[in-house]
Amino acid sequence: MFAVVRTGGKQYRVAAGDKIVVEKLAGEAGDTIKLGDVLLAGEGADLKSTDGLTVSAEIIAQAKADKVIVFKKRRRHNYRRKKGHRQQHTILRILAIGDEKAEKPKKAKAEKPAEEAPAAAAPTAETPAAEAPKKAKAKKAPEESGAPAATEAKPQAPLKVEGAESEQVDAPAPAKKKASPKKPAADKDA
Repeated sequence: MFAVVRTGGKQYRVAAGDKIVVEKLAGEAGDTIKLGDVLLAGEGADLKSTDGLTVSAEIIAQAKADKVIVFKKRRRHNYRRKKGHRQQHTILRILAIGDEKAEKPKKAKAEKPAEEAPAAAAPTAETPAAEAPKKAKAKKAPEESGAPAATEAKPQAPLKVEGAESEQVDAPAPAKKKASPKKPAADKDA
């Protein structure tokens, strides 16, 4: 079964299980929403009545579209404006159209035999007791052990370069142009 729904001023042809990207809708990932503006519905060549028909969808993610650059320029007037824009959109998975429900793929879980479960639980019970003395040693304060604290950082003084006019060294100083020797003008009368 398919349906044509309108959302965000655009129309989308959807079927159960489809993923579509629409204009931003309220909700968070995992929420289920109903799209009530159904324009057309049918199965194959047969059309159904759209009275009270809704399309249920699950929000997969709230995301942003690719950046669009808006550049304005008026020539010979030194006017340039550059802006970027990223449109908000919502990614939907269509669950059902009307009463029809899409089957979600279920993940098969491997069941463990009952014999392995108690054996796996036994080592975990001993582990906290064995780690307790190690944790006590690790929690010892650095002042007691006589070693300096590793988390304390000393601030560094700014680097100074000889011949530099300022202390900032991030940008290199501009290179000075060498004056080229001028040639004497030749006599034009000769």
